[in-house]
Amino acid sequence: MSVASVAGLRSAGGSGRAAQVGLNGGRFLMMQRRELVTKAGLALAVSCSMATSPAAAATNGSAQGLEVLPFKADGYNFWTWRGRRIHYVEQGAGQPIVLIHGFGASAFHWRYNIPELAKKYKVYAIDLLGFGWSEKALVDYEATIWMEQVSDFLREIVKEPAVLVGNSLGGFTTLFAATEVPELVRGVVLLNSAGQFADPNKPAAAPAEEEEGSPLSRFVVKPLKEAFQRVVLGFLFWQSKQPARVEKVLKSVYIDSSNVDEYLVGSITAPAADPNAGEVYYRLMSRFMSNQSRYTLDRLLGKLACPLLLLWGDLDPWVGPAKAARIQEFYADTTVVHLQAGHCPHDEAPEQANRALLDWLAALDARAKQDDPTLQTV
Repeated sequence: MSVASVAGLRSAGGSGRAAQVGLNGGRFLMMQRRELVTKAGLALAVSCSMATSPAAAATNGSAQGLEVLPFKADGYNFWTWRGRRIHYVEQGAGQPIVLIHGFGASAFHWRYNIPELAKKYKVYAIDLLGFGWSEKALVDYEATIWMEQVSDFLREIVKEPAVLVGNSLGGFTTLFAATEVPELVRGVVLLNSAGQFADPNKPAAAPAEEEEGSPLSRFVVKPLKEAFQRVVLGFLFWQSKQPARVEKVLKSVYIDSSNVDEYLVGSITAPAADPNAGEVYYRLMSRFMSNQSRYTLDRLLGKLACPLLLLWGDLDPWVGPAKAARIQEFYADTTVVHLQAGHCPHDEAPEQANRALLDWLAALDARAKQDDPTLQTV
């Protein structure tokens, strides 16, 4: 979920490294194997919608008494992107807002936010490729693929500058897209975002890249590494299919677990029937997770050119408030709102998150009118 940021995304968030099998002086080294097993197991439990799923029960109320987005087993709207079927929700009217879920979640993770935001704005919530009700495409899941998907969604569906809101992996994707199509983004909101700052002590050249062309790497190291990853990730995939496991992991990142209900669990497990789900999970964990250092937060923030809001769950066991403070220190045009919640504050504490987001959006609208006198009469 980012659930995203599932624990696997913790490596993207700067707190860990995926295990790798490599050669060093003629012997194999397993780097951080235990860490991979632990994080990948948590990631699987809440990610990629990877569980066998009974029909998700759509509860039409919440602990906060907020209106909830009706659950639709067949999804809402679909858009064809590069020949792939992409799911999204669209509600309301006015200035557009695009909501981007985290690792393992879907548009339904914004169930308490969409109806409230749609009272004043046109709200879109998109499922990233490989997640939710979007196609489980067998492609290489590099960091750029979701940035390109969101950028094209803005061009082809939204068709005007929007505010991008992202949780965990969705936050990283939001920030990335905002730097690539700045003319289509008027503001960015990050909720416990994934991504890491550059490590000044890291060598400029990665050893894996240096060895890539050697016969030993191609014919020995790489096959052994892939075999190990498939065994470990395949076992974790099989082990974590049960909804009870998904619920358990969700409760580990929701400080108040009141909203960990059948709707939420079902929205994560429902897409698991897709025959490509297991392979997508393997590709996400073995390829995407190991390439995050190429796109660091300082690099992206250095290119950002719009107001930034951080809605931060300070009790997040994976991405704490220190990261929000560092982002604010790096990027001057930042507002921070601290929430007493875990990794997914928009779903755990939706009433607080909605209020803070709407207040910031109102200030953003007022700022736009002040900067452009022609909008005063609108």
